[in-house]
Amino acid sequence: MSRLRVHPLHSILGLVIWSLWFVALYGAQGLGCALAPPAPEDGAATWLNALLGGFTGLTLLLLLGLALFSWRSAATNSSQRFLLRLAAGVHLVGAAATAFIGLTLLGLPPCA
Repeated sequence: MSRLRVHPLHSILGLVIWSLWFVALYGAQGLGCALAPPAPEDGAATWLNALLGGFTGLTLLLLLGLALFSWRSAATNSSQRFLLRLAAGVHLVGAAATAFIGLTLLGLPPCA
């Protein structure tokens, strides 16, 4: 388990998760609008935005959990402290990007 904590993949994993979330989010939005578009008069309060918001929340929790995991691991592993703090920072950047795009998306009608 300790080798997994300091794996170099952690230094890019936050942005990889963010990019996969981004593609899945807009793919799901496109499919939702094509297959069962919500009524335009509902504005942003639609089933599709609720679904996308839940997915965004789960992704945000994952990224914040990984950031916390990396930060705490840096405190116990002095030889790999730089890599682990870098990984925590990358996870936080991914979480910030997820929150920014997710909140913007939730404020707009999904199929307008």
